[in-house]
Amino acid sequence: MLNGFVHRFGRNNLMAAAAAVFAAAANAATANAAPQYNLAGLGFLPGGISSVAVAVNDSGQVVGHASSSAGTYHAFLYSNGAMQDLGTMGGGASYATGINNSGQVAAYAQYEPSIGSFTYQAFLYSDGNMQNLGTLGGVSSVSGGINNSGQVVGYSYTSSGYQNAFLYSAGAMHDLGTLGGGSSFASGVNNSGQVTGAAATSGGYNHAFLYSNGKMQDLGTLGGSESVGYAINISGQVVGTAGLASGGYHAFLSTGGVMQDLGGGEYGKSQGINDSGQVVGIAVTSSTASYPFLYENGTMYDLNNLISPNSGWTLTKATAINASGDIVGYGVDPN
Repeated sequence: MLNGFVHRFGRNNLMAAAAAVFAAAANAATANAAPQYNLAGLGFLPGGISSVAVAVNDSGQVVGHASSSAGTYHAFLYSNGAMQDLGTMGGGASYATGINNSGQVAAYAQYEPSIGSFTYQAFLYSDGNMQNLGTLGGVSSVSGGINNSGQVVGYSYTSSGYQNAFLYSAGAMHDLGTLGGGSSFASGVNNSGQVTGAAATSGGYNHAFLYSNGKMQDLGTLGGSESVGYAINISGQVVGTAGLASGGYHAFLSTGGVMQDLGGGEYGKSQGINDSGQVVGIAVTSSTASYPFLYENGTMYDLNNLISPNSGWTLTKATAINASGDIVGYGVDPN
């Protein structure tokens, strides 16, 4: 049972110690040995019993959501060993979805524009201030990733009732459109302003896309009908999940518009990628078995095999990886 525990795991205790461990990992890789990771738990908000880590920046700051004493989830920022509650916008719940290297946080929260009317709206948390990013004319918006320029992506309902991907830049929310269908959403944005997510085609199926220079490119599938892009690095490489011709879904890595099958059992989903091309995600091998993975140098590793067997943890999902190779995710801690 998950019991709401979340942890952060990285190559040796982050920052100063990371360089030495990277060197050791490189030497081990030469001998065909798997990389090794140390593990650290993030803890909880006061009165809470669970937390989920979603994103990490290059300074090791982590964001996600955690249960509060009120029983609802609140967005958090984990920095310098402490978890900070980012609050809400008048409603009961909030969720952080991304963080950049300046510590700006992309999130969304229940918002109460009038008594008795609750919606979710995207916001940008910066220097202790919570800025509502608004919508594309509809009542709700939800954030995805954020880049180092403070550009935020996500999706919003339009005045026509459609759900469209957006890029928030220079104080305005821009509609990214679709691939010919009725809806879309954006999940990740890199420092060049390229965006990925999924959009409906004219045939009614969702396909992963790469949005660049004002154009949305269909990244296709692995032979099935649908795909979703979750993250993008500075090279424009996109990771996500895509349908197979034989059924099921596999994690993918798309480079230059060419989609590579990374595997993942019956259902694989790659959720994070760094600028070095390291990929993290989850592989579901059966109805009762799954594991979080790290994919690097052509090999997919079960992260449970890369931590000390004496840790007591069972890792269940990996959600993001930073430039140093530090990974965030969640799992079960028996203590």
